[in-house]
Amino acid sequence: MGIILKSIGIVRTDAETVPRHWTVSDIKGNLVIDPEYIEGLKDIRPGDRIVVLFHFHKSPPFSRSMLTQIPPHRDRDFGVFSICSPRRPNPIGLSVLEVTGIHENVVEVRNIDMLDGTPILDIKPYIGAVQK
Repeated sequence: MGIILKSIGIVRTDAETVPRHWTVSDIKGNLVIDPEYIEGLKDIRPGDRIVVLFHFHKSPPFSRSMLTQIPPHRDRDFGVFSICSPRRPNPIGLSVLEVTGIHENVVEVRNIDMLDGTPILDIKPYIGAVQK
């Protein structure tokens, strides 16, 4: 089955390099959302955490040889679905970012681990673990 996704915006940052994961990043930047989706940003506020789904647009094509990979900070092979590698069957990334400001269609954020120009696929609210 084929699936077609459409970008809703792009990431803008001045950072030349970014950390391997949002949990170790303090990089700031902007999510520039296409104007047609501006109403969907209603109720996002500074201090919120948001989940950003994005396309690893600079990753090489996936091959079966990448089903196991050695992450740069580990010492053995791991299955691709147990790590955060950008080399995946579907090059989709997920980051949890802190909103620092919002102006019309631009969401200012911190904790960026995406390159400048990265296509944004979706934004969702961050909902922490629920206590039972």
